[in-house]
Amino acid sequence: MNYLRIVLTALGLGLFGQGGALAENAPGTDREALSRPVSGLTVEEMRQFQQGRSLFGQSWVVAPAGNDEINGLGPLYNRLACISCHAKNGRGGAPDSSKQRMQSMLVRLSVPGRDTHGGPKPHPAYGDQLNEEGIPGVPGEGRASIQWLTSGVTLADGERIELRRPRVVFSELAYGPMGQVLVSPRVSPHVAGLGLLETVPAAAIESLAKQAKPDGVRGVVNYVWDIEAKKTVVGRFGLKSNAPNLRQQSAGAFVGDMGITSDMFPVENCTASETACRQAPSGGQPELLTRQLDSVEFYLAHLAPPPRRDTEVPLVRQGEAIFASSGCAACHLPALPGGEHPKYPRLSSQTVAAYTDLLVHDMGPQLADGRPDYLANGRQWRTPPLWGLGLLAGINENTHFLHDGRARNAQEAILWHGGEATTSRKRFARLPKSARQALLAFLQSL
Repeated sequence: MNYLRIVLTALGLGLFGQGGALAENAPGTDREALSRPVSGLTVEEMRQFQQGRSLFGQSWVVAPAGNDEINGLGPLYNRLACISCHAKNGRGGAPDSSKQRMQSMLVRLSVPGRDTHGGPKPHPAYGDQLNEEGIPGVPGEGRASIQWLTSGVTLADGERIELRRPRVVFSELAYGPMGQVLVSPRVSPHVAGLGLLETVPAAAIESLAKQAKPDGVRGVVNYVWDIEAKKTVVGRFGLKSNAPNLRQQSAGAFVGDMGITSDMFPVENCTASETACRQAPSGGQPELLTRQLDSVEFYLAHLAPPPRRDTEVPLVRQGEAIFASSGCAACHLPALPGGEHPKYPRLSSQTVAAYTDLLVHDMGPQLADGRPDYLANGRQWRTPPLWGLGLLAGINENTHFLHDGRARNAQEAILWHGGEATTSRKRFARLPKSARQALLAFLQSL
């Protein structure tokens, strides 16, 4: 707790701050809880928000088509629309068995080494992401399925918890054997509050990395390539903080998930081995117009994080204290300072109550994917923001947590923590059941 007070005081924040641009008509706990804009948008701003929402839900079509606005799906892709993986702006899930297809999950690929700017080196035949689908005349790259391996852990009071971890199995590979490949299955995160994360000053993130922390917790900055600025900057988005800003993250998803090019990523997602892909018709140069990317960026930046609920309930308040005393808040900082947003003044100078430090941490061998991403190694992951966590069960069909969806609830997610989080996990496992339930009730309030 002393560390937490020191950090928040240094950042000019109170303990367990609740700032942030809240939604219009907040609070809300229905299925639209992650889909509301921040308060105070003008008529013109609401128009752009609505345009971005329309594009986020738009199914793209194969070129050539009569409507140039939605032209250019593929040639290789995973889904037809952003919302296919982010239904109601919520979180995706993992298949329950190897017989089920990945609906809101994908598999990152790379080979040992780095690309020109220090990022992952794409697989020579399959690129940096397995695209299971192809437009007519272009074979999809193959299929990935999940086999679940189970194990158990016994808590101090004797309760037995079953845990599962995924094994990725490839089949129907259309462009030859993969050979040596680094594989990382990823479940799509929810997308509310991203604009506020963009306001946290890079200097504040770097300062957090330098501060001494308890229990062997460290945390480092992942420095990544900014395409528009043409320089290396602090990373903050993505599961390994491997994207510098919301615009680059969004444009990367368009080309990676749907094969939609943009000014930022002007080249189709075809490798040298994928001849039919390279010969397929284009939907334009680029396919995603700059004004369309502007609208999607505006929409995602202005999705409001949901406000906390039940903050005066005694069980929740007890769980909040246990969250801090167990060491969880050393990484899941209750609040970060919001500085000036580079584009959207309405989001500036607010407390960002996201429960993250935006640093990457060694989470131990059990959660490792073995796949480096810029300076983040194969055991490091960004501290995921926790705001909205308690709403996901009502928004999505599952509560699959961690990068690969292995955890079916918050308790399982905690029990997978290792590396720098080992001491906190052990404290949780030693708690009596009533205290564990209090901590979980607190998480449900976020």
